[in-house]
Amino acid sequence: MSPADFTRPGSLYGAVDLGARKQALDAQARRETAAQEGGGTPVQVVYVDDANFATEVVERSMNSLVLLELTVTRAEQAKEYSLLLEKLTAENTGRWVLARVDVEASPQIAQALRVQNVPALYAIFQGQPVAVAPGIATEQQLREWLSQLMEALAQYLPPDAAGAPAEGQPEEPPADPDVLAAEQAIDAGDLDGAVAAYERLLARSPNNEDAKLGLAGLGLIRRTQDVDPAEVESRLTDPADIDAQLLAADFEMLAGEVDQAFDRLIGVVRRTSGDERDKARVHLIGLFDTLPGDDPSIVRARRNLANALF
Repeated sequence: MSPADFTRPGSLYGAVDLGARKQALDAQARRETAAQEGGGTPVQVVYVDDANFATEVVERSMNSLVLLELTVTRAEQAKEYSLLLEKLTAENTGRWVLARVDVEASPQIAQALRVQNVPALYAIFQGQPVAVAPGIATEQQLREWLSQLMEALAQYLPPDAAGAPAEGQPEEPPADPDVLAAEQAIDAGDLDGAVAAYERLLARSPNNEDAKLGLAGLGLIRRTQDVDPAEVESRLTDPADIDAQLLAADFEMLAGEVDQAFDRLIGVVRRTSGDERDKARVHLIGLFDTLPGDDPSIVRARRNLANALF
């Protein structure tokens, strides 16, 4: 069985808040409090909401498997299912991370995944849902599902799921200190410090994708952090207000509405000329930098932009 044999729901990009890391410290505090209240043997569970989804699920899944549990924590049946997942996670320490979302508190994540019923369990790997557990599965069903999942992903996961390198395999290189400094600055809400760290990294490594994505995302946050979305909405009635269109596209990106943001700016390019057209084009290309270059939305938008220009 291969990863392609599993159901693939929609992309996770719709659930990603590009400004999420600013709330990461609060999320960490919530996780630590929950762990202390739970007592007993520590289980690798992270508590996820709209604010920290990007870091705790999408980014984490780039290097390891994440089981994303969508639940309603006040429901008794859901609590039993959560305990079962914690039991299986404890038995398989290091093989995956269990990430838990209360859909009542964070409905955007469930909407992005088109979840119809909870509790639900998704396997997330390299930023994408690669499998969905069958309904409210029994313990035996979950064990069989997990066994098939791990078998299907075996060639893509690290040789030793517990984290130690396999014999003869090199250890993972340590994280770049400037990447760590940038992430710590973002966690603390210090955007200037994060920009400085990413710029240092780019000075050393001009093609570093982490630095490019980080700077582009920070630019997006900076442009919108002191802007009232309602005021921007009211300005959109004026077709000559190009700046309002640019800001609206920024807010759409922050909401995960990537295609809508790209289409908005391509529409501006189509109906304008001269400096206004160039301003919209440059802004659109800047938004491309907030996502990996091979993102399908970028591929589509580049094609549409070329048609709009020529």
